[in-house]
Amino acid sequence: MPKRILIVDDEPNIVLSLQFLMKKSGYEVETATDGEQALEAVERQQPDLMLLDVMMPRKDGYQVCQILREREECANMRIVMLTAKGRDVEREKGMSLGADDYITKPFSTQDVINKVSEMLGES
Repeated sequence: MPKRILIVDDEPNIVLSLQFLMKKSGYEVETATDGEQALEAVERQQPDLMLLDVMMPRKDGYQVCQILREREECANMRIVMLTAKGRDVEREKGMSLGADDYITKPFSTQDVINKVSEMLGES
């Protein structure tokens, strides 16, 4: 059964690009465009991994990450934060809230695919 990935970003071009690449790599993909939609998607069916943008409406990525990490049932879900904010302080904040890794925009699509594969133990 393919691994499930939830892509959460409010930029349509990024969502479309990542969705295409993840499906092409054999993953089952769901998308959300804000933090509230992300939490609803996790309630419906928990993904194996979430690509989570930091700056979004209706709960930012930090809030979503923190909420999910407080849920015992989400302990094994991998969270990779995506952000245009590449400063160490933002990275440290994401990691301290429970993110498994951090990718800075703009990113190489191949790097994202490699990271997802690595995080899901498929590389």
